[in-house]
Amino acid sequence: MPSIVMSFAHMPFKQMALPNFSFIQALILSFASIWSPLVHAQKAWAMLPDRLILRTVDAFADFTLPPGQDMPLFLRGRRMEGSTRRGFTVDGEAEARRFRSIAKADRITYDLDSDELALWGNVRLIENGNTFTGSELHMYAGASEGYILTPTYELANRGNGWSQRAEIIGGDTIRITKGTYTGCACQEDPAWYIRASVFEFDMETSTGKAYNSVLFFQGKPIFASPYLSFPTSDTRKSGFLATTFSHSSTTGFELMTPYYFNISPNRDLTITPRMTSKRGIIWNANLRYLEPNYSGMFHMEYLPNDHGMNGKPNRYSYTWSHQQSMAFDIGTYINFTKISDNTYPEDFGVSGKTFQTTGMTRLYNREAGLNWSKGNWSLLARVLKYQVLAPSTAPYERVPQLLATYSKLDWHGFDFTMPVDYTRFRIGLLSTPQPNGERLYIKPTLSYPILRPGYFVIPRVIFNASSYRLQNSTWGIENTINRTLPTFSLDTGLLFERSVHLFGLNMIQTLEPRIFYVYSPYRNQNALPLFDTAEASCNLSEIFSENSFVGNDRIIDANRITMGISSHFMDANSGIQRAHFWLAQRYNLQESRVTLMKSLRPNNAGVSDLFAGASVFIAPPLSLTTALRYSANDSKIDRGDVAIAWHPGERKILNAHYRYLRTSPIIGESAINQVELSGQWPITHRFGVVARLNYSLADKTVIDSLGGLEYDSNCWAFRFGMQRYATNTMTRTTRFLAQMELKGLTKSGTSTTEAFKVAVPNYMTAPTKQIPSRFNNYE
Repeated sequence: MPSIVMSFAHMPFKQMALPNFSFIQALILSFASIWSPLVHAQKAWAMLPDRLILRTVDAFADFTLPPGQDMPLFLRGRRMEGSTRRGFTVDGEAEARRFRSIAKADRITYDLDSDELALWGNVRLIENGNTFTGSELHMYAGASEGYILTPTYELANRGNGWSQRAEIIGGDTIRITKGTYTGCACQEDPAWYIRASVFEFDMETSTGKAYNSVLFFQGKPIFASPYLSFPTSDTRKSGFLATTFSHSSTTGFELMTPYYFNISPNRDLTITPRMTSKRGIIWNANLRYLEPNYSGMFHMEYLPNDHGMNGKPNRYSYTWSHQQSMAFDIGTYINFTKISDNTYPEDFGVSGKTFQTTGMTRLYNREAGLNWSKGNWSLLARVLKYQVLAPSTAPYERVPQLLATYSKLDWHGFDFTMPVDYTRFRIGLLSTPQPNGERLYIKPTLSYPILRPGYFVIPRVIFNASSYRLQNSTWGIENTINRTLPTFSLDTGLLFERSVHLFGLNMIQTLEPRIFYVYSPYRNQNALPLFDTAEASCNLSEIFSENSFVGNDRIIDANRITMGISSHFMDANSGIQRAHFWLAQRYNLQESRVTLMKSLRPNNAGVSDLFAGASVFIAPPLSLTTALRYSANDSKIDRGDVAIAWHPGERKILNAHYRYLRTSPIIGESAINQVELSGQWPITHRFGVVARLNYSLADKTVIDSLGGLEYDSNCWAFRFGMQRYATNTMTRTTRFLAQMELKGLTKSGTSTTEAFKVAVPNYMTAPTKQIPSRFNNYE
């Protein structure tokens, strides 16, 4: 099929046949693919006759040749000679183009019989986005196969190097003979590179193989192997992952060499022998799977013989998490964890965590359930158990829990919800005065929201009905206890808005006064057990709520008014919230007598707790967040949090966080009075420090700390950290973390980066080089 090329480069605009169009209209249409509002307008333009219709394209896409279809070869240069029977010779800025191949040189010859292109002098070849620059090229144009001598190359996926010879086989395979490869962006003096007798790059699978290879770092050989396999992109592939290492006071020196099995696109398995100098070899396995109807993860750790503890030959932990969708909109899930002994977390840490905080997890869920939701109904049936490690106390298990909820919104203006919860509670420690039992709880709620611009009024009526059947008479209480309790609340507020100009910014300020009234009569609930109930935390949702407890075992008797006011400052141009202030206080019209336990003091009548909070972006690099609860009866602060973050630039962050909580008379804990400081700061362009300190002012001791150094260049990065944390009240553990990263090849060492991210909020790593698209290398 002949090719026709049309050019408008020298055509005057007046000669272009655009009927009924002015210059401005044609110019607007030429930008229709950029400005989205005009794209929507094209539908209307398409309905008009004699109009130019432009079609947008979302992104570049690969064009695949149909079977049997060929593409023409284009030749050009300053001088061309030859015949249509034998071939052509092109001299001076010679260029050959065919489909995805572009070849340039001082001279090009093309033989029609063999379909061979030969290029000499300043050869440059771009094949499917891969770029080669050498002295001589021989290539079969139709098959896209050939070789180039003494080239330097740059792969479309990632990586570059030089060689004595490069071969292109089938368009998707590249063989490099006696050359180098590096993932560094700099080609002249890379920090690391691989030298091998042969490289083979599969561009379809984005993998590379090196034979008789040596890895060089800073010009020094650090590793040699007769065979290496590595990715040339972020595509997953089976093989050994980088060796990692660390050191801690409990396990000694650790060395891990994971092997990754890419079983299928939706399944993979990683097996890691964790060799420790003090404990032996801990075998780790992590299996992930993903199907259209189910997904999950299974993780296992197994130590067949603990050298550090005689008498505990087999130590292990495993976790299984599974979710599945079934017929009739039914879903199932399982979360199960098993730990071999009480000291396993202290000795080996929590699986998957690289930064440990004070204490260890000693409560592990074992839960399985079914859920269903359709229309106004939702159902949940589950069994929840725990594995509790000493000396922690076991909570109540739910064996089982059946929860059904009916919701009907905007029914003639009314909203109605009714959860029905049946739970059988069981606790393993029967020697304690806590009873086992069953509870049926029903909470029908009816409200009539009146929402208008500038104000809202929401009256709500709640009926709390509970029935207990207890199996333990240690308290000397009845076996069956019933409780019914109505609650009425009225929530109302106003919304004012105005434009203000502050600190050189145009902002919108809102002022939102709010009044919340709640009434619940008194019912003596001292005989009821505490299955799942605790005091609510300090936040806005708790202040404007009907109950001061979380859970269903206690309903506060309330005759109180909560009055609050909040204000938002938002950027008028971007809508970003610059500041938010809120203040609220409860007024008890009568004394609240219901408490969690008899020994606790009830809330007196009169002025009650004061709640206040703020979140402020003082300037782009500085932010402040605070919340506190002040007890007017005791004239003391019950709890408070203040957090300040300064973020003046990239990889520059300083955080300060103060938290306070008064002594809890329920569980006898000492007050929390802690200061946490953390930050990341560059010393030079490439060298920086990372630090964290969590200090208890009450105990005058360091809870946990971390200090680290990091060096990050274009080609490689090194990070080192030392952490000290408490595993319990008597034991402190010290860990050393190290990580060497050869960018574009692999990472070596423990995941120090992840540890820094957990320790320092808003921690940032240096930007990594993005893998370019093959469309970038187009000339």
